[in-house]
Amino acid sequence: MRTDRQEAFVEAYCLTGNASKAAEMAGYSPKTSKQKGYHLKNQFRREIEDKTRELLADHVPIVLSHLKKLIDGAQSESVQLGAIKDFLDRAGLKPTERIETTTHVESMSADEIKRELISLRGEPDEEIPERLN
Repeated sequence: MRTDRQEAFVEAYCLTGNASKAAEMAGYSPKTSKQKGYHLKNQFRREIEDKTRELLADHVPIVLSHLKKLIDGAQSESVQLGAIKDFLDRAGLKPTERIETTTHVESMSADEIKRELISLRGEPDEEIPERLN
């Protein structure tokens, strides 16, 4: 169970991200705030994480509203595009990452290269160059 000052520290730390400043805001001595803040930050790490998640969740509707305003009214198309991408990403609609594969042609036989070309192009419309034959 936390004291009122410890609770105030957790609140202040979640808002500022600064342990020393949060300790002072919670009523600890300015002379010892750096050390006390460090200690309290480590002691209440889990509570700080939970409170931070709670604060973030509380602000999601506001953030989405601002993103929507940027999408609808930004003068710059690049700002609009960035807002759209962020909005879709947060909605779980992030595009899939491109995965590049490479084939080591040097280690392939001529027949393997021909089969690879056919698989990439579909049925061959043209002759495979003679130097691969």
